[in-house]
Amino acid sequence: MASRQEMSDFLASVERRAYKHALYAVRNEETALDLVQDAMIRLAEKYAERPAAELAPLFQRILQNVITDHFRRQKVRNLWTTLLSSLTVEGDDGGSRDALDTLEPEPGSQRAESASDQVERAQVLTIIEHEIRKLPKRQREAFLLRYWEEFDVAETASAMGCSEGSVKTHCSRATHTLAAALKAKGITL
Repeated sequence: MASRQEMSDFLASVERRAYKHALYAVRNEETALDLVQDAMIRLAEKYAERPAAELAPLFQRILQNVITDHFRRQKVRNLWTTLLSSLTVEGDDGGSRDALDTLEPEPGSQRAESASDQVERAQVLTIIEHEIRKLPKRQREAFLLRYWEEFDVAETASAMGCSEGSVKTHCSRATHTLAAALKAKGITL
């Protein structure tokens, strides 16, 4: 059974990554925050009695279910109402921009580097994030769990509710697609 402190430490450790994961899926900052909060509350309410070692795969599965539920509710809502907002934010000039462009880095989180290095890194990261968003849902989910959350194949399969072979296939396809897209843009990592 996870102690209150272990649960708190776990939730603090996954908060930022879970937010980015949700943001990639829903492309809306406020909605992503709400979904992560819902997933954290569900984990704390329903699975607090589980051992600390089981929290990571459980949380990822809960987060994916919360995101899927969000899209289901949104689909039903859209059947009866008109689309009230788009996935873009209005810029200062009156035009619209991608919501990811409005994310600000945390002060002091970047290493000391030149302005040109920071700009180049930001541009490369923007391209990578854009390419990750273009991946099919299951490939994106497997890729983020394996390489961002650093889950092993078995943990990823458990979190996604599929076989280990499917995880390997999804990850392989995602990495090949990303590598080809980045190479086509002249980016080598």
